[in-house]
Amino acid sequence: MASDQENSQDANAPDDTSEKEITRGITIMKSIIRDRDKAVTYNVNWNADNQLIGSNAAKLASYIGTLVRMHIPITATRWSNKELGSAKDKIWTEILRSFNIEDTTIRKKYILQLAGKRHRGWRTFLTNKYLKDKEKIFVEYDPEYPVKYAIFITEEEWVAFVAQRRDENFKKVSATNRERASNPTYAYKKGRLGYARLEEKNLDETKSDATSLPPHVLWKEARVGKDGTVRDDVQHIYDECETLSQSISTAEDQENRSVLSRALNVPEYPGRVRGKGHGCTPTSLYKNPRRRNPSNQEVMETLQALQAQVLQLQKDNDRYRCMEKCSSQLKETSEKASINCQNKFPEGISSCQLYLSSPTYRLVGKGKVHNTSGDLLHHRPLPDGHLKVSVDVVLDKDALLPIPDIVSETTFLRDAIGSFVAWPLDLIFIDDEVFAQGSQQLSQKIGSRQKNKRDLPVTSLPKKGAFVPRYQISLETLVDSSDMATAGAIRLLDMEEDIFGYSCTETIGKEDLEHIFRHQELGVGVIHTYIRFLYDNFMRGNDQLSNRFRFVSSSLVNKALICREPDSCREYLVKRFMASSTNNLYLWPYNSGCHWLLLAIDPLKEVVYFLNSIDGEWTNYPDMKQLVDTSIKVFRSQRQARVPRTKSSNITWIKVQCPLQRNGIDCGYFVMRFMREIINMNQIEIPITYFDEYKCAHYTRLQLEQIKEELCQYFIEKRLII
Repeated sequence: MASDQENSQDANAPDDTSEKEITRGITIMKSIIRDRDKAVTYNVNWNADNQLIGSNAAKLASYIGTLVRMHIPITATRWSNKELGSAKDKIWTEILRSFNIEDTTIRKKYILQLAGKRHRGWRTFLTNKYLKDKEKIFVEYDPEYPVKYAIFITEEEWVAFVAQRRDENFKKVSATNRERASNPTYAYKKGRLGYARLEEKNLDETKSDATSLPPHVLWKEARVGKDGTVRDDVQHIYDECETLSQSISTAEDQENRSVLSRALNVPEYPGRVRGKGHGCTPTSLYKNPRRRNPSNQEVMETLQALQAQVLQLQKDNDRYRCMEKCSSQLKETSEKASINCQNKFPEGISSCQLYLSSPTYRLVGKGKVHNTSGDLLHHRPLPDGHLKVSVDVVLDKDALLPIPDIVSETTFLRDAIGSFVAWPLDLIFIDDEVFAQGSQQLSQKIGSRQKNKRDLPVTSLPKKGAFVPRYQISLETLVDSSDMATAGAIRLLDMEEDIFGYSCTETIGKEDLEHIFRHQELGVGVIHTYIRFLYDNFMRGNDQLSNRFRFVSSSLVNKALICREPDSCREYLVKRFMASSTNNLYLWPYNSGCHWLLLAIDPLKEVVYFLNSIDGEWTNYPDMKQLVDTSIKVFRSQRQARVPRTKSSNITWIKVQCPLQRNGIDCGYFVMRFMREIINMNQIEIPITYFDEYKCAHYTRLQLEQIKEELCQYFIEKRLII
């Protein structure tokens, strides 16, 4: 291990908060969060001394620094404080979600000790940056609040931190450490590499069969400059270690002082091995040396690693098949139900606006839609999912026709003025006067059946012209004028315990907002934010709704975690079910890895409603079904419910004939609208044919835009951007 001078130098130069990084911006590790939402995890490796190595070691170390800043207050002076226990557990849980690490005591201890180092480095960086001048002397004036780190530090915490650092006892300790670290006898010259990764690098470059290097060899390598020269005093210590190693046995080296400590003539600290770095202990170095021939445990670990690789390949294969199946099912769905949605248009001829969704969603023209029975286009049947429209006005001269006219060989919309073309149903919008009349009739119908129900707000349409996504435009303007316009910027949204059964923080990044603006596939952060919107606007303060509907976290139960940690997923579901004393419907947006669907679970009646916007069966998700069935059975056992023998092994699964999507993107938007409509209907039982008030073959683009408008309005009203 390095000398006292080196340790002091390392403590005053935090690993992941250097001046170079600060000039780039705040280290957030947003790529890990994006991959986590996609159920992608990182593999990490450990050397013979149980130290972190491999290509992802630096990524994990930086991510630990980010989690420490996010969950540990800067006012925490002692890492061993028991009050930090829950925050440490949260850090460990977040790391397990993104990195493949065994959930064992030794691994957790290593990671949390590393987190403690990051916390000390973070506090030291803030002190040197804001509380000291260029000469490293404490300033007398009140330091400014670091607005740059406002997402990590509150103003109250900053005031308390400054008071701690200005304490006279702390200043004395700081001055002593600074003087000791100012001129180390044997300077460490490998920056952030660390002993473990230095050892890995050395073994790879020399192509050695050894699994580790002696401490004094590593100590010397850590003090070799960029030009490859070794100072004479460093070489002298190394030579003395070589001489001592010939005369001192391993047992004597372990029980007294190592050869490196003897050569340096410094004391040995308990629990540490000088020259080996963080995580290496005398027990791991001396009592459990790695054998050249693999042990049974090593063989089992290798077998488990191979099994994990096979499982990953199976997951990749399942994902590929899922994508193929989605494509085929979407095509089949379109063939079966394309005409059923025509009843959303008035019969006869109506003025309409024509939209295109590629490459961007935009208004391209105006015309008239002809919704008449048995209508033909140029003596041919209309394509499935399309209606005949006549083009009157072109607003985008470069817009292409959705389906080129093979009769007139017309490709551009501008060449179709005055003629008939086929246009997709979900890209046709009736002029507002007609649409408003139909919407009013539907509202009256719903209102007559829901006198005591709280209506969900519907984004109002302008009285003239096309639908304008006002809140989306406003939110995008706010994003462009804030720090969220930069890559890696995030916002944190607190999720109360009543929402998922535990308190947590949801991270929203620029990419999540871009997905909404560009109508792209959604991640778990957006889905959870919409759940918070539903809770705040319809369930908070409404005992009937809040007691009837509950939510299940997609972060704690998804396909990746079901395969990797089925027991923890089951425990969470059972605990969630046990929190209810009356009939509840638990809404669970489930991510299969490439698709969102919704489960609505009534654990007391042991009924599961399956809402899938691609018309798939629950048998396509065996891991998910087995988890739900097992959780309900454990819940049944814990509440000591008596169930007839004929039903003891039967849990009712109901496939709801919900609206279906017609592309590979809309599944997340459909799931959000399903939850909105279920809560609005305010009833536990979901009809097999879905609710009459919302029954249709497909949601229109306008219906999905209403969901996005509500979400963007929530972002603005909660002041999550500014």
